[in-house]
Amino acid sequence: MHIYDMKTLVLAFSGGLDTSYCVPRLAEQGWRVVTAYVHTGGATQADLDAIARQAHAVGAAEHHTVDARAAVFERFVRYLIQGNVLRGEVYPLSVSAERTQQALSVIEVARKVGAVAIAHGSTGAGNDQVRFDIAFRVLAPDLQVITPIREENLQRDKAIAYLESKQLPVPPKAGAYSINRGLWGTTYGGGWTHDTWAGPPDELFEPPADAPARKEIVIAWEQGVPVSIDGEKLTGADLIQRIGDLGEAYGFGRAIHVGETALGIKGRIGFEAGAALLLIAAHRELEKLVLTKWQVFWKDQLGRFYGDRLHEGHYFDPALRDIEALITSSQQRVTGETRVRLAPGRFQVVGTRSPFSMMDRAVATYGEDNRLWTGEEAKAFSKVSAVPEMLAAKAFSNATALDNHRSRSRRRGPRAAPFFPGDQAW
Repeated sequence: MHIYDMKTLVLAFSGGLDTSYCVPRLAEQGWRVVTAYVHTGGATQADLDAIARQAHAVGAAEHHTVDARAAVFERFVRYLIQGNVLRGEVYPLSVSAERTQQALSVIEVARKVGAVAIAHGSTGAGNDQVRFDIAFRVLAPDLQVITPIREENLQRDKAIAYLESKQLPVPPKAGAYSINRGLWGTTYGGGWTHDTWAGPPDELFEPPADAPARKEIVIAWEQGVPVSIDGEKLTGADLIQRIGDLGEAYGFGRAIHVGETALGIKGRIGFEAGAALLLIAAHRELEKLVLTKWQVFWKDQLGRFYGDRLHEGHYFDPALRDIEALITSSQQRVTGETRVRLAPGRFQVVGTRSPFSMMDRAVATYGEDNRLWTGEEAKAFSKVSAVPEMLAAKAFSNATALDNHRSRSRRRGPRAAPFFPGDQAW
């Protein structure tokens, strides 16, 4: 078949075993395979070069490397920080946003090279297939979607045997567990993560023996976005990388998460996301200083929903654009500085300050005298505040007394439990 008669397909390529298998397998089926590696963080230049070599070695007609780190920050990470998004109150969605951006970038490459199909190497078991498929179907419904690993239910040993039979290079396995590195963190899966009673290997979760001595850093914020460390201005992606490097050196930001997958089953992963956890913690403390109680409450509810939808691949739901608008509005006064103490294996937000602080010592100090009300006014406020609960307690006691009377009329039995300790009768 002449090359110009072949249909072009773009494959989301990672350089690992599954996508290395997909290249010759798709070519065998008559496709001209173009590979696209979307760099969303965590890869060195040497890594990028090795991935490109692997793509060509297994038969890619073209290989594209797309640097999408800035796009990941602007499109996703800024809202994950501003929304204080942690799935299950633990996991900062280290992979979710990056997979969606990878799908977006693969579509861009497909349009550029005139492809009629796109492909990914996800299995039929996890979240990634859903994230890729939804993005492809929403933004490129005209392109055919092909998923060799899922369609063939391929096992690792068969993929290795196939590549070896064609004398093609087999990517080395990283170890007993899979590793996904990106701008927003690194996740570990397989091996110990499949046993909910098993703990992580020491090399993953113990602080480095040569961790630096304790120190403090100051992060400056403008409208909910981190903009500098110790006075040095940095772009979003570079700032995250800088804090991520500190997290790796000190060994903080490591944890385990158990939660629901997009397909409805439970999943367990280990992760290292020092930058994500530190920035979300620091941002949350700054928000507490400048936002009202109900701003924080409602933004947290919507932020949790936003994270759940993003995690399950539904980034394109218009509801998420509405939530982003609310989050952006809420951040107008989230400007100031946070002081963070770093130590081996941990960090702590130890100070915050803002020109918009609502904690004004000149007006009121908790537990001491203030200028906003008198003691008598406070006494009256406390009395009125108790009225709804007093009425509820009285109504409950009256109903309980009536129920007990009726019960005794029919049979002997114990009196119902009191509404609260000490509530025996009004």
